[in-house]
Amino acid sequence: MDKTQIPQMISLPKILDDRGNLSFIESENHIPFKIRRSYWIYDVPGGQLRGSHAFKKQHELIVALSGSFDVVLHNGKEETRYSLRRSYYGLYVPPMHYRTLDNFSTNSVALVLSSETYDPDDYIWDLEELKKAAQ
Repeated sequence: MDKTQIPQMISLPKILDDRGNLSFIESENHIPFKIRRSYWIYDVPGGQLRGSHAFKKQHELIVALSGSFDVVLHNGKEETRYSLRRSYYGLYVPPMHYRTLDNFSTNSVALVLSSETYDPDDYIWDLEELKKAAQ
């Protein structure tokens, strides 16, 4: 199977410095897509979920810039939970993976880099629809 179809943790460059560390992401170098959109999720109240959808064609990289949270991915057949808590790791999420973000710590910030601009027609909101497409 093509690696661009498999969710995976990606280790990002980490430059150590006594003044503070630095990490970065380069399109089509550290991640397998060109960045067309970026957004961040923050101030999530305790116990709340974010996401709960899949994309038909969009690829994403999700990074915990601050704090921690979990990303639950479902490929239509099985579910996997990833815990993000370091800003030098990102979770690559290929298309057709239903994703839910939960378990946000206080003051957490999730950065999401996307391969596409916003398109409401690219969303799959129903997990059962994704399961049917995966058969």
